[in-house]
Amino acid sequence: MTKRHIILASASPRRRELMLQIGMHFDIATSDKEEELDETDPEKVCLLQASVKAADVAARMKETYPGEKLLVIGADTVVAAGGQILGKPGDKEKARTMLESLSGKVHQVYTGVCVIRVPEMTQHSFAECTDVAVSDLSAEAIEDYLATGEPFDKAGAYGIQGYFARYITRISGDYNNVVGLPVGRLYRECLADD
Repeated sequence: MTKRHIILASASPRRRELMLQIGMHFDIATSDKEEELDETDPEKVCLLQASVKAADVAARMKETYPGEKLLVIGADTVVAAGGQILGKPGDKEKARTMLESLSGKVHQVYTGVCVIRVPEMTQHSFAECTDVAVSDLSAEAIEDYLATGEPFDKAGAYGIQGYFARYITRISGDYNNVVGLPVGRLYRECLADD
């Protein structure tokens, strides 16, 4: 178990729940930093965004708590389908279009994780990818899902841990990665022996 104080650089309630699920004690310090990227590779995008968030919080924590040993965890999740990165839709029309693009197909969910050790400011990053298969969605099924309000603040316009689970036919890889944080790999690589 880590001897460092853990800071989760994310406001995501799903990431918070996953960290609690594996018995981690931590505080939350959010970052609103996001890079405007020309990059189209989903793995690179999520790694870059996770690094930006972690670096922002780590710099603030180093200044606020000089000399304290901390682990700052930044994460970013993207959904990729048909060569396109699907972010958070924000509105109903974009969400509908995204859900139509996922219907009856397999897509990928990538989560980039960046862990920075403070005060050393050393960094370890990785990306996890999970394949997710979605059943054929009728127009009615899409409208029903839109009416739940779930899709608007989630990458790819869906949350696997909610109502949309009824449309998932198969996943290949880490389920928790699709929720937003591959906590098993995070624990093994960054938290178990620090």
